[in-house]
Formats: sequence, C-alpha cells, structure tokens
Amino acid sequence: MARVALQITAVRDGQLLLDLPWSLPLEEWPESLIVALPRGISRHTVRFVRIAGVVYAVKEVTQHYAEREYRLLRDLQRLDVPSVEPVAVVNGRTDPDGEELLSCLVTRHLQFSLPYRAVFSQTLRPDTANRLLDALTALFVRLHLVGLYWGDCSLSNTLFRRDAGAFAAYLVDAETGDLHDSLSDGQRAMDIEGARINIIGELMDLQAGGLLDEDVDPIHTGNAIQRRYERLWGELTGEQEIDFDERYLINKRVERLNDLGFDVGELQIVTDYDGATVHIQPKVVDAGHHSRRLLRLTGLDVEENQARRLLNDLDQYRVETDRQNEDEEIVAHEWLLEVFEPVVHGIPRQLRGKLEPAEVFHEVLEHRWFLSERARQDVGLDAALESYVRDILPKKRDELAVLPEEDMSALLVANDDDSYDDDAYDDESDDAEDATP
Repeated sequence: MARVALQITAVRDGQLLLDLPWSLPLEEWPESLIVALPRGISRHTVRFVRIAGVVYAVKEVTQHYAEREYRLLRDLQRLDVPSVEPVAVVNGRTDPDGEELLSCLVTRHLQFSLPYRAVFSQTLRPDTANRLLDALTALFVRLHLVGLYWGDCSLSNTLFRRDAGAFAAYLVDAETGDLHDSLSDGQRAMDIEGARINIIGELMDLQAGGLLDEDVDPIHTGNAIQRRYERLWGELTGEQEIDFDERYLINKRVERLNDLGFDVGELQIVTDYDGATVHIQPKVVDAGHHSRRLLRLTGLDVEENQARRLLNDLDQYRVETDRQNEDEEIVAHEWLLEVFEPVVHGIPRQLRGKLEPAEVFHEVLEHRWFLSERARQDVGLDAALESYVRDILPKKRDELAVLPEEDMSALLVANDDDSYDDDAYDDESDDAEDATP
C-alpha cells in the first residue's frame, strides 16, 4: 500500500506549519517549540506553538473528528459566533518507521483568554462563578440561535476573556457539535441538561482541588445554568401579548433586547380578530448591538460590555463638550483621539500585555470613579491614569504573555489583582438565583 503524503488543509498560514515536526507525536515535540500557556482539561493531547510571532493550538485527534471540527469552526466563524479561529487540518502523519499518527487540528490561540481553572482561586468571591455562568449562558443561547447543538457544553470547552468587569465566553471545542437550520425544544433541553451535569462535575473538581470558594455550592450553581438560559432564551424569542393601545411597548421590547446586547432584525406582529390585542415575537435576533455600533463609529473591535462602557463614555464626552447636535461619527473620532488613545498610549510598554486596551480603559474609568468618591470631587482622567499605572496595573497577571513552565501554577493560585477587580469596584448583585445574563 502506497504511503500517504502529509496533507495540510489550511485557511491561511499553511506554509508556516510545514516546519513543525509532524512525524513526532505531540507529546514528543521538543520543548523549544512549546509555548507555556494555561490549558483547560482535554481528552486529547494539546500543545501551543509559536510561529512567526503567532501562537497556535495544535490538537491531536482522529482524521474524521479533525476535519469535522475544522468545517464546523469555519461555519461558526461565518456566522459570527464567538469561537476559536480554525487554521488547518493536518492529515497523513507518519513516524520515522512509517507508523500512522493521529491527525491534528490547528487553531489560532485566542489572545487574553483563560480557561476556567485559571480564573478560579481561593481569593475570588463566589460571584465569579456566576459571572462565568452568565458568559457561558450568553454563548449557549447564541449557539442555539444559529442552530448549533453543542453536545458537550462545559466550562472546560470554553475560553473566557475579561469584558468590562464581566466575562465573554468563546467556544473552543466543537468536535461534538452539529449545525442545523434550527433546534427543536427537545434538542435544546438535552444540551442544557448536559451542560448542567458537566458544570456541576467541573465545580466539584475545583472544590476537591481547593480552588473553589467554600461558599460556592457546586450543585446549586450548576443548576442555575438552566434558569439563566431559559430566562435569556425567553427574552430573546418569547411571544408577548399587549393591548392594542399599548403599542409603544413594542419599542420597549426592542430597547430591552438592545440593552442585553442584541439587535432585532425582524419582528413578527400579529393582531387578534377583534384588533384588541397585539402579539409580538422577535424573529431575527443578532448579538453584538453595542460592539457593532462602536466599530462603525471608531473602528474599535471589542467585546460587548466593553463597547457598552466605551459608548457611555463617548456619550458623556458629547455632553461635556456640548456636541450633542454634531455628527456622531465626527465626535466619536475626536473622542478616540483625545480620550481613548491617550489612555492606551499612557500605559508603559512593559505593562501592555496585562490586559486588552479596552479593558484597561474600562478599569481606568472605574479607578477614576473610585478615587473621585474618596476625594469627594472629580480627580480627572489624567490623575486616575497615573494612579492606576502606579498602583493597580503592575499587580495584574499578564494575560497576554507567554509564561515559563515554572510559572504556570501562578494562574491557579491566589492573585491580588482579582480581589481588586471583584471587591473594589463590584456594583453588581450576582446572586445565583437572580442574576440575569
């Protein structure tokens, strides 16, 4: 039988992958190639490598599942669903003796992202678990809206990025996923039940390892995913009946969905036979309301909550400069040059790997509020930035940097920066029963 040659199917960067040692199992790849980044729990061997300044995740899996997940991730990219970016599938691998090796799926590493185990430590307050579940719920709903049955929803199969005090969730493992035109209620219920069981197990694992605050009940917290999901799904897709004379509530419904970060592309509006009541139901709902608006105005591509916070500051800038009646895009450009960019450029180069620029800007605004409350007067953005760079940012974990292997444990133990995030500026109520994604 003829030996199969190495085959690389790639969206891009395929030629950069040729120099990797595909004739060796991933477990035997030399340390000189490996990048030390926090990894979630996986049933497969996964390695991070850096090529031409870009970090890639390489997962060893059977050819069928590698090709299937590659195609599905490409579909999710086209649907604008938060997920890791597929780069290539590598088939036809053999070792020097001609023995076949597993295929590999290559994805681009998501910068500033962390697996859930790296987010938890004993210093974090219990509401961190709720914030992760809020992010996971929002991702879960977005996947179901586009017709994806995940099949293995869990914290382990998700990456999290900070998003203006909250988290944004990204799908990282889609090998069990299946894309449909739409999902039945039964399919969604099965997916939710699987997620509930997985999350309880993962939280119990953290508890056994001493990484979960003693006030967090794994079963109660895991069960909350179903309530959160049903609440958000009902808000996005549920039918609402209103009196004909209360048609203004239609706009209220749209505004409420916008506040949740979703655009309503189409509404179905039906009156009953006597015209006394109106039934409304969203038909086309797209996520990213605030991030799309900010991108259009400024070119900044950020997470949804970050976009909401930046837009609020932009609106405040318009009021403070008495520019409410001027063209929004012109004012946004000036805000970008006069407010946002000076803050970002004010971060010393050696500290720029700590957090994303939009997250830094959000935290500087929070720090300004904190200092102003203490001083009982507005301290100004410049003073807040100076104080933040001096006192706060150096204590943050470096979420962009590649870590030496001996420092990996630092991501799984107590860290002063998270107590600052959760204690100093937390104005939310994250009760597991009442929190809304």
